[in-house]
Amino acid sequence: MGHKLGDRRDGTYLKKIDSMHTIMPLMYPNRCDNEAFISECIDLTAINAYLEQKNAGNPEYKYNLFQIMVTALLKTITLRPKMNRFVANKSMYQRNEVSAAFTIKKIFSDNGGEALAFLHSKGTDTIDTIHEELYRQISYCRSDAKDPSTGAMDVIQKIPRLLLKGVGALARFLDRHGWMPKGIIATDPYYASAVLTNLGSIGLHAGYHHLTNWGTTSVFCVIGERKVRPFYNEDGTVTMKDSVDLGLTIDERIADGYYYSKTIRLLKHLLENPQLLELELQKEIQY
Repeated sequence: MGHKLGDRRDGTYLKKIDSMHTIMPLMYPNRCDNEAFISECIDLTAINAYLEQKNAGNPEYKYNLFQIMVTALLKTITLRPKMNRFVANKSMYQRNEVSAAFTIKKIFSDNGGEALAFLHSKGTDTIDTIHEELYRQISYCRSDAKDPSTGAMDVIQKIPRLLLKGVGALARFLDRHGWMPKGIIATDPYYASAVLTNLGSIGLHAGYHHLTNWGTTSVFCVIGERKVRPFYNEDGTVTMKDSVDLGLTIDERIADGYYYSKTIRLLKHLLENPQLLELELQKEIQY
């Protein structure tokens, strides 16, 4: 199926959108100038019970919080399609697939290398199929094999320094027009619907993480450190609960505040009711 005029390989040009969202990319062309940051605290009571049930059979690769976060974010973006838009070359596009990307530390040490993982989801995916795909990708990334984008960066690193600026300028031109070769950006996280980073796994608190002008990613999710903290009940009493902070940085040009508010409400509902992640990503839910 051929592309229509104005489409990119990875997205469909949105011509029929309201005037404000047409004008904003022209007035504010840089993604990093249009960041909106949202912080949420997630009660992990339901997730902990769900994980205990899923891991009761002692599977080889246990279900964990990160898999739930990835699946919940993918389902949220699937059901809230404006979150899967991006701005490139001063134009708005609807991404052709829902995807998530993250980096993996091969060895937890100061000198341990990192690898790039990229998950292409389908509407029929569930927590179980995503669990299997994450296991496959993490196993691959922690092997001696190199992902395509890391391999491409290794080649570029060998180019003489005098030529590197020219290579960079060419890469930015190709990126802006959606012409970067597939092999080079195959696992580049900044071409995904959302990038996730699990800072809690290395003992850091959740917080703000910038977007980038490179690539097309409009959503960045930081998962913080788990800790027990007070939750206030309606009667004024306090209950101590296991919890985790989430930090979400979003390109504010792709939708409006009401749309973001409803999107965050859906994400929290999924995390508070993780059994819903056993439904297909495309399955609508009431929240």
